[in-house]
Amino acid sequence: MSEPIENPPSDGLAEADAREVEPAPSWQDPATPLPQWTDLGGEVVHDSPWMSLTRHRATAPTGRTVDYGVVRPKSMATGVLPLHDDGTVTLVGQARFALGNYSWEMPEGGAPFGEDPFDGVRRELAEEAGLEARSWREAVRMELSNSITTERAVCWLAWDLRPVATAPDPTEVIAVARVPFMSLIAEIGRGAVRDSLTVATAYRAYHMAREGLLPGWLAHAMLTRV
Repeated sequence: MSEPIENPPSDGLAEADAREVEPAPSWQDPATPLPQWTDLGGEVVHDSPWMSLTRHRATAPTGRTVDYGVVRPKSMATGVLPLHDDGTVTLVGQARFALGNYSWEMPEGGAPFGEDPFDGVRRELAEEAGLEARSWREAVRMELSNSITTERAVCWLAWDLRPVATAPDPTEVIAVARVPFMSLIAEIGRGAVRDSLTVATAYRAYHMAREGLLPGWLAHAMLTRV
């Protein structure tokens, strides 16, 4: 039975983001009012420990009233691209249920609302890749499929790595590969690596290496190791 709600359900991430105003792009005119959707109320039609699905009556910025479904994860998506001193990166491979495919990705996972996402991503780096890092730099924040879901992500680069024990999830069979960073960039271009967090973080890492936003020795290793 559906559970009625009067407003979109809030979560720790949404509340935190409401306090932290997202920067506007430089080309957006701050004096121009932005069009908005209006939520007329809705209901929870599915709920699990990991996500909920809500259905809403909503008014579009055009004034048209529509039914709208929203997938609401209960965690922040996190990921980290581990950068080794020799210009290689560690990737993990695993089977994914939703698309029925095998995916090579950087270590990723969800940080439940109420947990610091940085604590969550450090845990994932150890559990999936068997690594911990002394040096970290935030690379990118993203909204994932923001027309249908509230899921957001924050991803890091990490280096000064050392091995630790792995502890994969009971449902995961993890393979680990260490490949040159530029090979990862090439395989993304070929369409062999498609995970959105990995693609965005790798391209951001390439930009940071080219623009002097990473230590010079690390950038040189990343861009010249083939």
